[in-house]
Amino acid sequence: MKPFDPRLIRYASATRAYIAFLVGLGLLSTASITAQVFLIAYAVEPIFYGNSPTTARLVLALAGVLLARAAVTYVQKSIGHRAALKVIADLRGQVLRHAGDMGERWLSDGHSPKIVTLATRGLDDLEDYFVKFLPELFLTAIAMPALLLVVAILDWPSALLVAACIPLVPLFMILIGKLTARYSAKRLKTMEEQSAQLLDLLAGLPTLKALGREKGPGAHVKTLGDRFASSTLQTLAVAFLSGAALEFLTTLTTALVAVEVGFRMVGGSILLAHGLILIMLTPEILRPLREVGTQFHASANGVAAVDAALTLLTTPLPTHDDGVTAPDLASTPIKFNGVSMFAEGRATVAPAGLTGVVEPGKVTVLRGPSGAGKTTAVSMLLGLLQPSEGTIRIGSIPLENIDRESLWNQITWVPQRPALIPGTVADNLGASPEEAAQAAALTGFSDVVASLPDGWDTRIGSGGVGLSVGQRQRLALTRALVSPRALVVLDEPSAHLDASSETYVSDVVKELRRRGHTVLVIAHRAAMVALADHVIDVRSGTRDISAELAADAARRRAIEAVNRVLDGEADFAIPAALRNGGTR
Repeated sequence: MKPFDPRLIRYASATRAYIAFLVGLGLLSTASITAQVFLIAYAVEPIFYGNSPTTARLVLALAGVLLARAAVTYVQKSIGHRAALKVIADLRGQVLRHAGDMGERWLSDGHSPKIVTLATRGLDDLEDYFVKFLPELFLTAIAMPALLLVVAILDWPSALLVAACIPLVPLFMILIGKLTARYSAKRLKTMEEQSAQLLDLLAGLPTLKALGREKGPGAHVKTLGDRFASSTLQTLAVAFLSGAALEFLTTLTTALVAVEVGFRMVGGSILLAHGLILIMLTPEILRPLREVGTQFHASANGVAAVDAALTLLTTPLPTHDDGVTAPDLASTPIKFNGVSMFAEGRATVAPAGLTGVVEPGKVTVLRGPSGAGKTTAVSMLLGLLQPSEGTIRIGSIPLENIDRESLWNQITWVPQRPALIPGTVADNLGASPEEAAQAAALTGFSDVVASLPDGWDTRIGSGGVGLSVGQRQRLALTRALVSPRALVVLDEPSAHLDASSETYVSDVVKELRRRGHTVLVIAHRAAMVALADHVIDVRSGTRDISAELAADAARRRAIEAVNRVLDGEADFAIPAALRNGGTR
């Protein structure tokens, strides 16, 4: 676990300005510390010798320095909070975008709960890192050598003594930090497991309740919660241990300098003011390093989250040739040629051998039973999934050679559960009032707008009024009508509407065709199929996975055998790389 990961500057641009700001504050803080110590020493010395004509002026100057130092600390923390929020928002957006670009299959392969945890609670822990830890880290790099140089100028033996004690602090930090890093990683993993369990429970709660088993998983959730609490307490215990060790080392160093300087002051070889400066500067030299050790444990969770986020962002995306711009979908057919999708470890193939053409300016319906792979086919068309077999072409160009952004800029996708953009109803459409009113009348969304407290200006989404799934679908259909994009993909557009409201969907599809849009509809209902210019039947199939299952079983047996050796339960000759933790 690195105290500062250089990749953070690359992926979070707000970090650069904040680091430059920290360097400037470090210089100001170092100057104020030096001035404070000198003013105290020279204000006390005349009082000790009974001659203090300048003490009042020095005390006033000291008050000004203390106020300046307090102002620097205040500015540092306030700016740190703002910088942390900017970086968290920036990283959260990049994590979500990168995870989405990895594709649906990658997310469904156990990564979705990790992304949810990382993008919410995980990155929120980054605030302590920016507000508490990072300023002290840069202050250590600036103030410690500068103040040590001041001590060396005043008295080189004291500087040598402090320099000899300094390596003990990072040594203990490394030893205790390794333990903290392990506990922080364990805590993050436990939180991810807990999130995954809760997400699965929420998704399957209706089924569990119908079967009378809704209380069964409670014991497992409690176990996960206890493990999370235990790992948090372990991290806190190590933090207290670290704080005690660092305080002991800095106190010991200060005491050694004080004793050495005290004897020399008694012998008359060093002036009182210089002796006081040396004694007061010693803890100030070590203070940033001590705070780094203390705050490292407070921000260790944030450091672990940053490492997880940057590891995700450096994960290569599925290959896409960005050199080819997508053809105009208003005049170019889309061809499915023997497209199949396999799921690892499953015999089901959905879709299986999908072949068909989506003609420009026409209405094409994907028809088939549930689980046949209709939505998967659309995901492959959108570039979110790669076919296991077969090809999809836009005109004569293979889909994998097309820049996805240029493709997405021509597609309006209306999923079964459309997302709301936080803002007003009008913001969600992004059209002129006249266009919005005409489209809403056709989709029946005008009735929804009339029922809202502020009409088109009603705020919806995060922090606003929520809409039902059916109302969201009407909003999405209205958005599709006002969109100039050539291809409109409708995933079960009437799934959450009653039979009387299905007429609105039919009118929308007819209007889109009249305007020259290419419409691709996933549909079960006969009314949608009757509107189609062309119907593509989607079917599922099976494949032989006996070889895959045998290979997977052999791999599991090999891992279990190696782990038994590592645990001392068996004695076999295994490679040294595996003994050193290669398997685990």
